[in-house]
Amino acid sequence: MTRVKICGVTTVTDAVACVDLGADAVGVILVPSSRRCVDVATAQAIVRAVDARGAKALVVAVVAGLSVDAMRALREATGVGCLQLHGDEPAGEVEALLPHAYKAVRVATADDVAVAAAMPGEFVLVDAKSDEGFGGTGRVFDWSLVAELAKRRRLVLAGGLSPENVGEAIAAVHPFCVDVASGVESAPRVKDLARVKALVDRAHAAG
Repeated sequence: MTRVKICGVTTVTDAVACVDLGADAVGVILVPSSRRCVDVATAQAIVRAVDARGAKALVVAVVAGLSVDAMRALREATGVGCLQLHGDEPAGEVEALLPHAYKAVRVATADDVAVAAAMPGEFVLVDAKSDEGFGGTGRVFDWSLVAELAKRRRLVLAGGLSPENVGEAIAAVHPFCVDVASGVESAPRVKDLARVKALVDRAHAAG
C-alpha cells in the first residue's frame, strides 16, 4: 500500500487530525523562507502529540541550508523521526545523516532524475522544479521521468498532488509514498481535513 505524507502541517490540531485520518507521516517545515514554516517549539509539540496517538506515524522535519551539525542538533531538539533535506545539500551530507534522513531533488529533466538516483540512502524524494520556492508550489512534473527510479528506490513522490490526481500518479509511478502539501489545504498553513481524508483514502486504495 502506498504511504501518505501530509507536509506543511503548522498546528498540533492539524497534525493529529491528519494522523487520525490515516496519514502515515506528517511534515513540519523548519525553513524560514517557507510560508508553512514553524518554530522548534511547535515542531516539538507536534512530535509529542503524534507520538501520544500511538499510531506509529512518522514526523519528518523539512530543512534546507544548514550544516550537518545543525541538522543533527535540530533533529535531536525536535524529536522528529527523520529529516528531509530540501536545499542544495550534496550527497556526502545526506550520507552523514543516514539512516534518519533523505534528500529531496527537484525534477524537470532526465538529468535531474540522475541526480536523484545518485543520492545515498534507501529513500529519495522527487518534487517539481520551480522558481517559486523549494516545495509546496502545487506544480506537477512529468511522472514518467521517475517511474523507473521507483522500481529501484523507495521513492517519495511530491509535486502538485491532490485527491483529484493522486490515483493517476500512483498508477503511473508506483511510488513508496506520496507527499502532499498545498493539494489538501483550504489556505496556506490550513489543512482541509475533508481533502486530507479523500487523498488518504484514494492513495491507499490505489495500491
